[in-house]
Amino acid sequence: MIVTGASAGIGRATALRLGRPGTTVVLAARRGEELATVAAAIEANGGAALAVPTDLRDPAAIEALVAAARAGTGRIDALVNNAGLGGPDTVLIDDATLTAMVDVNLLAPIRLMREVVPVMRAAGSGAIVNIGSVAGEVGIGGAYSATKFALRGMTDSVRRELAGTGIGVTLIEPGRIGTEMNARHADRLPGPEIVVDAVERALRRPRRRIVVPGRYRASMLAAALLPGATDRMYAGKAARR
Repeated sequence: MIVTGASAGIGRATALRLGRPGTTVVLAARRGEELATVAAAIEANGGAALAVPTDLRDPAAIEALVAAARAGTGRIDALVNNAGLGGPDTVLIDDATLTAMVDVNLLAPIRLMREVVPVMRAAGSGAIVNIGSVAGEVGIGGAYSATKFALRGMTDSVRRELAGTGIGVTLIEPGRIGTEMNARHADRLPGPEIVVDAVERALRRPRRRIVVPGRYRASMLAAALLPGATDRMYAGKAARR
């Protein structure tokens, strides 16, 4: 099982929960020291972990990650595409930040799926969980929203492509969660465990989409059915969030 963005936040919490006895979790992120700490915690609880420091902006590093996972475990049962980068909620974004967001939030999940799908097809089973965002349903997050909208479309496409192969594909769309990305308000937000619960459900029984917390479904429905009202609600406000 591969978990990206495993050094902190939702990815770390996911890796710690899934790293139970009998399971090998392959941890991917750029911060090697933090990955080693997560791996040690998993092993202390009886699980097995392989820390693979990975820059997900680099296609060659993604190939090396999957190769290491196959070498270390012999197979790949699951992929949790969790790693993500945020940025300013405006089109007036510098090119370096924009490129990094597209590379990590969109291209990396696509490249990882491209690498693991043939392995899962050969086994006749597997589970892919992509961590999207409510911002991929309601466009108020600038380029971040754009990457999550695109990931939603790609996830739907892959799910339909792989229908009948034994590979489940689930999109999880969190709202605001108390992680480093929302550090200023973390004490007033649900913790990453609510997302980890959804990941576990998706791995046990894949489904099309899971929104957490569920209260965000109302705003998603309003954005889909009443786009004009959503425009008026957020007019001039998105970039000041």
